[in-house]
Amino acid sequence: MADRTPPLTVQELTALVAGGEIDTVVLAFPDMQGRLQGKRFAARFFLDEVLEHGTEGCNYLLAVDPEMNTVDGYEMSSWDRGYGDFAMHADLTTLRRVPWNDGTAMLIADLAWSDGSPVVAAPRQILRRQLERLAELGYTAHVGTELEFIVFKDTYEQAWDAGYKNLTPANQYNIDYSVLGTGRIEPLLRRIRNDMTAAGLVVESAKGECNPGQHEIVFRYDEALVTCDQHAIYKTGAKEIAAQEGVSLTFMAKFNEREGNSCHIHLSLQDADGDNAMRGSQDDPGGMSPVMRHFLAGQLAALREFSLLYAPHINSYKRFVPGSFAPTAAAWGYDNRTCALRVVGHGRSLRFENRLPGGDVNPYLAVAGLVAAGLYGIEQQLELPEECTGNAYTGDYEHVPTTLREAAELWENSAIAKAAFGDEVVAHYRNMARVELEAFDSAVTDWELRRSFERM
Repeated sequence: MADRTPPLTVQELTALVAGGEIDTVVLAFPDMQGRLQGKRFAARFFLDEVLEHGTEGCNYLLAVDPEMNTVDGYEMSSWDRGYGDFAMHADLTTLRRVPWNDGTAMLIADLAWSDGSPVVAAPRQILRRQLERLAELGYTAHVGTELEFIVFKDTYEQAWDAGYKNLTPANQYNIDYSVLGTGRIEPLLRRIRNDMTAAGLVVESAKGECNPGQHEIVFRYDEALVTCDQHAIYKTGAKEIAAQEGVSLTFMAKFNEREGNSCHIHLSLQDADGDNAMRGSQDDPGGMSPVMRHFLAGQLAALREFSLLYAPHINSYKRFVPGSFAPTAAAWGYDNRTCALRVVGHGRSLRFENRLPGGDVNPYLAVAGLVAAGLYGIEQQLELPEECTGNAYTGDYEHVPTTLREAAELWENSAIAKAAFGDEVVAHYRNMARVELEAFDSAVTDWELRRSFERM
């Protein structure tokens, strides 16, 4: 990653602490679900001790289920191993203020074992490794993520108490691109946009979406690791701001039977001269370079086997419905929203979009998957098949996995995944899927109760 000035420097933080403007520093890292886990420090203690030496966190944080229950099957962390610590070291390039929490700054941490070796199954480390491989070829990945969410007038506590049923969406009907619809909750959207800007993110726009209460705020693309860090910060911050405003919002992939929350991910490659390595010749501004054709062919080759990285939860697969703008076909096309992979832009802006991920995606794992798949395409000099020019939903293409179980089996048996990520990472995230499947398989759902309580 190129040298860059962080949103807040250590010198600026020191001055703010001395002046009493900052009294709290959050140090956090992304867990397996992409959630930020960490500690809040007294600011002076952080500067005196943690800044140089780091801190510790229990290694079970990368070996629990989404409800923070300890589970078996993880090599790196278990009762047999005693659930020890790993070290958390601040990445100073991520230092920034947290405008939605008074007197607060924050940083993202990298994880290491006591001997200094990296925790290879940590999402941020997984992405770093793939970006290092890409850099060896002279390329830098630039990424943009487009997170959708649904806003409800209920607080998070009210939603919990109601069992997440009969919630009141912030809008009552489809407001896709509606200025009136976004205007109805502009105070919330404006606060999120402005607070994220003050935290060092570059906001592009906000728009309404199709599901009642559904919205999207988009941020400017950046280098891959920077975008993923900002994605995690935004997702956490948006929930905190919503709670402060007395409402709630969800990024879950499929809240109800209507349109799900997507997280389309755009990716382009920059060469050593800062040019877009994906664009073709000057005479063909919409054309793709050989590098892009191989890179995109790699996406198709690994799409099904890497689906666990793009759709990591049981709920994720409920988005993949024909005619829903969520993809079902492992196909690519120019500006074709029926395909899993959509090529957009021209010249310097030429890029591709992976439309599989939902709002529940861990961005670090998903982008690592995109880079690893592209590298596979380059290494194998894969040829790109013909584009889909029609309706991919009805075309003769391989289907994306329809369940977490199918995706996990493809991931576990993937030679591409093992070569790119290593056996430890493959086993770690296969176990994550196993834990989720066993929990779901043992649960009695509302659907079963409605169909069976009286009538069976």
